[in-house]
Parts: sequence; structure tokens; C-alpha cells
Amino acid sequence: MDLTTIALFSIAALASLFMAWVIGAGSSGATPFAPAVGANAISTMRAAFVVGILGFAGAVTQGGSVSDAVGRGLVQGVTLPPSAVIVVLLIGASLMAVGIVTGYPIAIAFTVTGAVIGVGFALGGQPVPSKYAEIGALWVLTPFVGGGIAYGIASVLPRADVPERVSVPILAVIVGAVVANLEFAFLASAGGTLAAAGSRFVPLEGLVGTGAATALFAIPVGLLVRWDVSRDLGGGLRRFLLALGALVAFSAGASQVGLAVGPLLPLVETGGGMAVSTTAILTGGGLGILVGSWTGAPRMIKSISQEYASLGPRRSISTLVPSFLIAQTAVLLGVPVSFNEIIVSAIIGSGLAVGGSSGVSPRKLGVTVLAWIGSFVLAFGLGYGLETAIGM
Repeated sequence: MDLTTIALFSIAALASLFMAWVIGAGSSGATPFAPAVGANAISTMRAAFVVGILGFAGAVTQGGSVSDAVGRGLVQGVTLPPSAVIVVLLIGASLMAVGIVTGYPIAIAFTVTGAVIGVGFALGGQPVPSKYAEIGALWVLTPFVGGGIAYGIASVLPRADVPERVSVPILAVIVGAVVANLEFAFLASAGGTLAAAGSRFVPLEGLVGTGAATALFAIPVGLLVRWDVSRDLGGGLRRFLLALGALVAFSAGASQVGLAVGPLLPLVETGGGMAVSTTAILTGGGLGILVGSWTGAPRMIKSISQEYASLGPRRSISTLVPSFLIAQTAVLLGVPVSFNEIIVSAIIGSGLAVGGSSGVSPRKLGVTVLAWIGSFVLAFGLGYGLETAIGM
């Protein structure tokens, strides 16, 4: 391998690390604990510290599916060369950095997806309609599904006829059941999930056995939460909120690391002596997210927690439950998704349920949506234009 190729590979790797840092500073690192910070359940700096560690764990253990989709699933017939990978990552990171500086949460999934498709088309690649349909459906449905679930939960939690010692444990059981069925790379030999692994010790087979193992995991979680909120309502709600924040932070790392390292996957596979394992690439991306969360996330945490809505523990719980569910759906499907879109939509939904339109800033929301749409269009145009210019 000549020195020029080595240099291009090295620059691409550095660009990927920069992208991972930007994700940790502005998306994965900022949004998971923003509702908890808004509810005064955790300080801004402590939230940034914890979310970095959990984001790293999610990236390493669950980040493979989205990484594969970004690296191989968006354009057919071409493999991005090192120069194209650099273009994609720098476009995405630069637009995200603009969002961090201005305080508006740019959707990095939109920028990276747009840049990859634009560069791929410029190289002569063919579209992948089925994958675009999945991505488009998730992007369009996220505000309605996430906001709707958040609205429903926020409408129920304060009702006198549904006390928190009943409603919150039910939510805990649902979340516990989902956790039991999350797929982890390190559990591949045992069926991939906690439920599948546990079903081996249940005297039942098939889906019945998996369901029983799920119940044995989820029901104790609900009972623990019920005991906690029954003896100390305020403290129990805060602890449940922090647990949800931890799950969302983990899911953020799993769903967002692919945006940073996905373009590198086909590159290292065709790099001869530069071949690197997927686990090593995910670990590098996870470390970039961790450092970004520790050094750059506090500004965005403050922006999201204070400027979109006035959050309390109940509204924050209403925000984090659908955020966790949607993020894990994206990981399961291997679809790049905007974590900012997920959590901001949920914040808006919970805010509308409690305070009506007065709990949300229409101007801030409008500018954010325009920034999301504009970032995809701009990234596609820049990717296509720059790659065309480089190839001339």
C-alpha cells in the first residue's frame, strides 16, 4: 500500500473520530439526559459524564446494525473511496458543529444520510428504494408516534384515578420487557437477547418460553419500581427517570455511532493491509462519542432542557419512554435515525399534554424543523457537488 493511500485512510479515520466527537457533543451526548436535567434530577455536568460512558457501551454492544446500513445499505453498485468517506464525514460533522455553536439541534442522521447518498450518486451508484422507504417512514412517523406516546403518558401520570404507584410500575414493566428482548452482540451464542438466554432455564419452548423469560425479567422490575415510588414518591420518580435516561443514553450510542463509523466499514474491508475488525471500529467510534459527551455536551443539554419546554419528573418520564422505544426500533431495523428528532418530538408531546401550546416555543420548533429538512438537502447537494468536483 502506497503512502498516499495510507494518508487518505488516516485522514478518513480522523474524520470519523471527529464526527464521533461531534455526535457525543451535540446529539448522543446532549439529548438523553436533557429531560432529567430539566426536571432537576441530575446536574448538567454529571449528566454529560454518565451519558458518555453509557453511549460508549451502547456503541460497542449494539452499534453494528446501523453502521452496516450507513456503510453499505444506502447506495448500490459503488464502494466509497477514502476521499469520498472524508467528504461525507466532514460535511456531516461541519453541519453538526454549526448546530452546536448556534444552539439548534441539527439532525446528524439527516446530514450523514444526505451526504452518503449524494456522494454515492456522484460516483455512479444506484438508489436503494426499499431502504429509503424504511428510513423515510421512520423519519416521518417519529414525531407523531413519539409525540403521541409522550402525550398519552403525560396525560395519564397526573390523574388522581391512576396513581403513580400503579401507572409508573406499568411503564417499568413495559420498559423491562423491551430491555429483555434487546439484541446484544455478546449474547449471540445464547440467542442474542436476555430473554432468549433466560428461556434456556424455563421448562417451556419457543415463543412461550421466551415470553416467560421476559416476564420473569420485567415483572420484578415493575415490583421494584412500585416499592420505590410507594415509599418515596418524589425520590422514586427521580430514580426511575434517571434509569430511563441511562437506557436512552445507551440507545443513543447504539443508534448514532453508525453515523460516524459506518462509511469506514466498506473502506477497511477493501483496504488490504489496513483491514480492521468491526469491533475495533465501533470501539473507536464509542470513544469519540464518550470524549465528545464529556467535553462538548453541556451546552446542548442546557439548550434542549430549558428552551423547548418546562419539564418536571412526570413529563420527563413521558419523554424518555418513547425515546427509548423508537431508538431501539431504529437499532433493530438498522435505520439511521435522528436522536434529536426523537427526543424533541417527545418533549413537545409531553409539553402539549400538560401545558398546552404555552409549554412549547413555536418559533424554536419551527426553526428546528427547517434546520432538519435543510440539513438533509444541503448535505446531499454538498456531497454530490464536492464529489463531482473531485472526480473531474
